[in-house]
Amino acid sequence: MTASTSALTTTHAPAEGHVREGGISNVILGMLLFITSEVMFFAGLFAAYFNVRATAPIWPPADFANKLHWLPTAAQPIPVVTIATILLVTSSATCQLGVWGIRNGNRTALVRNIGVTVLLGSIFLLLQAYDYTALYGDGVRLDAGTFGTTYFTLTGFHGAHVLGGVIMLSVVLYRAMAGQFSKEHHDMVEATSIYWHFVDVVWIVLFSTLYIIPNPV
Repeated sequence: MTASTSALTTTHAPAEGHVREGGISNVILGMLLFITSEVMFFAGLFAAYFNVRATAPIWPPADFANKLHWLPTAAQPIPVVTIATILLVTSSATCQLGVWGIRNGNRTALVRNIGVTVLLGSIFLLLQAYDYTALYGDGVRLDAGTFGTTYFTLTGFHGAHVLGGVIMLSVVLYRAMAGQFSKEHHDMVEATSIYWHFVDVVWIVLFSTLYIIPNPV
């Protein structure tokens, strides 16, 4: 008995793409699950901060009440933290423009906007480092009581996440310049943008909590 070669079938796995019928890709699902864990992580940090703040007789302590500026002052017409916030929010917009570009098959828009996003994220980190130096000079330090500890813990962990985001975006930029993304294949771009938007939202909450709420105009 002989078997006909036509009876033999070969199954090929479908090429990895962005759109899948009946669900999302593993890359994006993995990022969403990771973001969920990060939400719980930062929720714990914020809970600790508000617990310390609620039990303190005066918040912020008198020694630090006028050290965190986000509105113009005579010493700082344009506070560094305000500039950093504007740049980070802008970087979230440019990142999304890059995503929309590759969704339409426009690789040039992806490269251009992700490149700007990497630049803005890097400047944010440099401004944060500069702000840390200025605050240390003003006496706001990691060992300066609960206020200094909570401030640098919250902003430091966020800064580490921004650094991780800049690295991820740099990889996306490199692959985009190599032509590895297309309209059908750009899961990494989508996943990285989700992470970057999350980092942006966390900073807005941090900025409001540390600079606006404890320092009424």
